Amino acid sequence: MTGPAGSSRRVDLCAADDVPPGTMKLCEVEDETVLVVNLDGIFHATQGICSHEYFELDRGVLTGDSILCTLHLSRFSLLDGEVIDPPAELPLAVYPVAIEGERLLIEIPAGPLEVNR
Repeated sequence: MTGPAGSSRRVDLCAADDVPPGTMKLCEVEDETVLVVNLDGIFHATQGICSHEYFELDRGVLTGDSILCTLHLSRFSLLDGEVIDPPAELPLAVYPVAIEGERLLIEIPAGPLEVNR
């Protein structure tokens, strides 16, 4: 699905109740995975696979406002996706979260979902 330059789209991820405070959930978006995290009632969304090596981040550990990938111990900020601890070098792609009714959505540019590999 492509659109004019600058256009965006909203993609439904899951029900807000599916991600209680202090938890995370992987959601499928087209052919990619998105990690949704609830930090004290504020939802964050990043790519769901570590940018260092293939590992599903819902198997990681939440540490404050960051996620620790337990495969090689890379740690990423959930606020901006930046690498806090290597060996990862590329940040996680981060997606703005919107709430519509009881649903969580991400707002992304038209076209394929961007991820860092």
